[in-house]
Amino acid sequence: MAEPVEAQTVQDRLERLKELTEFTENCRKQLNDIFETLGWSLDYKQEAMEQCPYDPDHRVPVRSMEKHKASCRLRKMGYTAEEQAEMYDPSVCYENSSVRSFIMDKSTQHQVILQARSAAPMMRMEGVFWQGQYSGQPVDVPQTHKRAVCDLTVADRLALYDHVVGVLSQQTEGASSSNEDLYVDLVSKLQRDDEQNEPKTHLELMAEMRDYKRRRQSYRAKNVHITKKSYTEVIREVINVHSEELARQWKEDEEESTRTEHSSHRRRLDERRSASSESHVSHSRRHRSRERSQDKGSKKKKRKRERDSRSPSDNRHDRKKKKKKKKEEREREKEK
Repeated sequence: MAEPVEAQTVQDRLERLKELTEFTENCRKQLNDIFETLGWSLDYKQEAMEQCPYDPDHRVPVRSMEKHKASCRLRKMGYTAEEQAEMYDPSVCYENSSVRSFIMDKSTQHQVILQARSAAPMMRMEGVFWQGQYSGQPVDVPQTHKRAVCDLTVADRLALYDHVVGVLSQQTEGASSSNEDLYVDLVSKLQRDDEQNEPKTHLELMAEMRDYKRRRQSYRAKNVHITKKSYTEVIREVINVHSEELARQWKEDEEESTRTEHSSHRRRLDERRSASSESHVSHSRRHRSRERSQDKGSKKKKRKRERDSRSPSDNRHDRKKKKKKKKEEREREKEK
């Protein structure tokens, strides 16, 4: 009885193994078909992954870690994807040029602002930034102009500008050449070298020294108002000049508008006065004509009364006198 039971169990195990083998082969075939359809390969090796230093939940391949760190750092600072798309790295433009750049970090920025704040007066003063106008807490280095205006005050931006200009000017002092070539007449120098290499006379040396001193004095006198001022001061003066011009034009426009209003008001008053005067004159004329007509009527009535009061003999006597006068006048004319 034991042998048939053992043989049956072995047979069952073989059948089960055969079923598992067929299932495995079927699955492998399906996977191969899927890989062929997608164009993948079974020999794929997974890339090495690294953890992002700004977000521990991010695991990124090594080859794209630098790009991810830059994007993740800006995202942690609050920059949106649209703002990141507008950012450009300007270092590419200065690779083959002598223009130097300065990289500002958060600690350096805070130290510069603190130094400027400690050097500023404690109380408010006209024309000078005081301590209350500087930032007290450290902020991230702004990556856009909008963020710089929002996060930093005017005093902070001026302090950072002065610091950067000072650092770069110190770097350029050693490598920069002297400015003596600015005061040399290069044209006459080249002409002299081309014409002859003979030594100069005393009069030529004195004339060159005189011209050199004149050029130097005129250069300093004409440009002292620019050379001794910073770029910010020059731009501020330009803005003030334009603002004063606009204010002057605005004031002239206001005066002209008020003048036109006064003239129109005066014209309306004159028209009203002329109309009233004309009505008064016409009224007075009517009154005078009425008085004259009344006077004429009264005179006529008076004459009529006088004629009526006279007797007929008087009237006849008057007519005879008139005829006599006319006759005498005719005789005189004939004698003449």
